Amino acid sequence: MTRPCTRLRRVAVVATAVAALVAPGAGGAATALPSPAPVGQTPSPSPSGGEVRELTPAVQRQIDQAVRRVMRQANVPGVSVGVWTPDKGQYVKSFGVADKDTGERMRPDLYMRIGSETKTFTVTAVLQLVDQGRIGLDDTIDEYIDDVPNGDRITLRQLAGMRSGLFNYSQDDDFYKALTSDPRRSFTPQQLLDYAFEHPVLFPPGEKFSYSNTNLILLGLVVEKISGQSLNDYIQEHVLYPVGLNDTLFPAGSEFPKPHAQGYTDQTASGKVEDTADWDPSWAWAAGAMISTLEDLRLWARTVATGELPDGGRLISPATQKQRLTAPPTQIPGAGYGLGIFDVQGWIGHNGSLPGYESLTIYLPSARTTLVVVLNTDIDYKNEEPSTLFGDAITTIISPDHVFDLPAEPAAR
Repeated sequence: MTRPCTRLRRVAVVATAVAALVAPGAGGAATALPSPAPVGQTPSPSPSGGEVRELTPAVQRQIDQAVRRVMRQANVPGVSVGVWTPDKGQYVKSFGVADKDTGERMRPDLYMRIGSETKTFTVTAVLQLVDQGRIGLDDTIDEYIDDVPNGDRITLRQLAGMRSGLFNYSQDDDFYKALTSDPRRSFTPQQLLDYAFEHPVLFPPGEKFSYSNTNLILLGLVVEKISGQSLNDYIQEHVLYPVGLNDTLFPAGSEFPKPHAQGYTDQTASGKVEDTADWDPSWAWAAGAMISTLEDLRLWARTVATGELPDGGRLISPATQKQRLTAPPTQIPGAGYGLGIFDVQGWIGHNGSLPGYESLTIYLPSARTTLVVVLNTDIDYKNEEPSTLFGDAITTIISPDHVFDLPAEPAAR
């Protein structure tokens, strides 16, 4: 997840830690780094033993200390953390405050905005339509949406895998001005595409990885066209309901169920920290508008990583799920990006960031272990997102052979 010129522009990419490392820099060229293992391939554990430690009282105290340390360093108001691992215990705890004005404490049951984790739901909808034979991953986008630059060459697979070459509307100057001047305004998907299509394509389709929210807007429109439902309704009926995600929603506007945490960002026109709870996330739509809770994200983590429903059924077929988890490598050692999902040192999932909120939902299949982090700020610490700092600190303790260790990079200017 790179952010353009100011902190709000960085969030305006609905940034993910993966994209911050693989998107081209200010000069437009991505640095060539050694190729990682394919997405979905878990690194072998070290000979020292188990992949995940038992969550003993001593280990839980270590997690407490690590979370508090990151909170102090990054000035995080509040965070909730969940770790669930079979036969080795679980850890669910909240720290800090949900509301800086009232002092209300952070709680695990609060609703939170989840930013780019929305991409995992949108791409799941696409993959369900693939399973139904209604679309194909190698169909070109011009079969469904008109007037897309290179539309006769860009496939749905390339859109989902961030390899389309389309400009990211979130990095457009006019979009930035419109969003910062009135963060409570509503955007339509077509308006978002208009910002993107004013720019030339960055490279031929499939040539390399470049994180772009534009890709997800197009995929959301494909779901709507083929299903005959709004994206919100399709995801509710065909994704959230089967998994049992009763506290996850795709808002139509700025609605935010209670109880929720207030969110704090410095991505503002003035540069001052503001509360973002009532901001309209429609500018992120299929790329980042959704809301969820810690417990729902626990359920989703395993489902999105395996394609399996909690009751043992399938949300995505094994063949399609295999395609989801397979993709050309990115430029980051130890990490890859599949179809709307990443793999960092064996941890499969996604993170999210938009003004005031960040999240991280990842699953380690080899140990059947889930980690979820939700917090109420997106303000960076030394160019690193707080969600990434929490992920690194916690996995260093619980899975030292599989550390969520994305390196920091300077924000684009």
